[in-house]
Amino acid sequence: MSDSSDDSYTLEDAKDEVGILRRVTEDVVEGIRSAENEDVLEFLIEDERLDVIHDGERGLGQVRRSVLESPLASDRLKRVVSLRGDETPKEILVPNDVERNAKVALEAGKPVVLYGPTGTGKTTFAKQLARETGIGYTLNTATPSWTPSDIIGGISPDYTGDSLSYRTKLGCVSEAVQRARRFDVEYGVILDEITRADISKIFGPLYTAIENPHQTIFETDEGETIELDERVNIICTMNMSDRTVNELDNAITRRFAMIELDEYEEDKRRQLFKDWITTHVTDHTDLGESEILRLFERDYQGINHGHESTSQGSIMRFGPMHYRDIAVFLGVGCREGGEYEYDQTDAVGQAFRTYIVPRLLNAAAFPQIERIAEHYRAMNGEFEEFDLSPAAELAERELEQERRQMGSYE
Repeated sequence: MSDSSDDSYTLEDAKDEVGILRRVTEDVVEGIRSAENEDVLEFLIEDERLDVIHDGERGLGQVRRSVLESPLASDRLKRVVSLRGDETPKEILVPNDVERNAKVALEAGKPVVLYGPTGTGKTTFAKQLARETGIGYTLNTATPSWTPSDIIGGISPDYTGDSLSYRTKLGCVSEAVQRARRFDVEYGVILDEITRADISKIFGPLYTAIENPHQTIFETDEGETIELDERVNIICTMNMSDRTVNELDNAITRRFAMIELDEYEEDKRRQLFKDWITTHVTDHTDLGESEILRLFERDYQGINHGHESTSQGSIMRFGPMHYRDIAVFLGVGCREGGEYEYDQTDAVGQAFRTYIVPRLLNAAAFPQIERIAEHYRAMNGEFEEFDLSPAAELAERELEQERRQMGSYE
């Protein structure tokens, strides 16, 4: 490292020593800590991407920590290192009022629950919301085994010594508080798919903390106390395919802002479909772009709004994000050398059988299963250029099995 009279590390120093900086992590960290101004940090991080060289494509290594701790680093540069490797789409497609309501709720100090049918992009929007309202975030997906310790913290066995001992371990919310404090930034913590866990059980201590934000909720082995911090934005997602808001514990609806994601604006939904088809299907298969788009639209409309010909309404609420999987399947399966290179029309039905129908059946009651089977029989007749019989047959088999089970109870 260069020694200057005022011990500050200049842009010229960094440029002269960039070869060494690319090899020695400690010199990069020292350069960031003694930087003369933010121009030095911009050169090291944006121009030379030394955080990627030393810390990897993502994760919080020594170089990124030093940027986050630097009083010279702007929020924009802190976002660069915090979100390095994050491929969350920048364009927000949810309805404008959904985005605005969620941002206002967080600004007002309320945790947010994004709820709605499967496939409406709740997790994607949660990450976009965390990016928009903070410097960084963590994503934590709930499981049936979650306990309050996964949220707040608890005692965990430590096997690093000669004998078994126990240490305190932070939960995901407590970790977010610690990071917001350490770097003096707004930080997001996403609790994804919380309906997988027992909400009333895992959120008990968190409810108390929300009601009493200055109350200590956890203490580390080092004596650091954890309280909820206004710089921490708590964002949850909840799949409502098997329950309604009315069926939730009142405790969560009183303490969280409930933001529904359901219908996308038609032009944005169609644009999603077009983008996926163009990216994954058009240049890799012989399938017609316009017909695949019409199929996606017809299927989506039939599930969500029913068919005019039968005067029947919605089968269930079902989001547009599922159709990306169809486009990727077709692109991979029908490309040159792919499994369906010579059976591309068959691939369409197999894709629906693999991705769409199982997800519909998973959340369907008996009357809906009847409607799903009827829907795909009609779709198979309408789209003669595609073989949708595999999708229809899967729904039919499920329907027959349900009928047998119902008969055994009579």
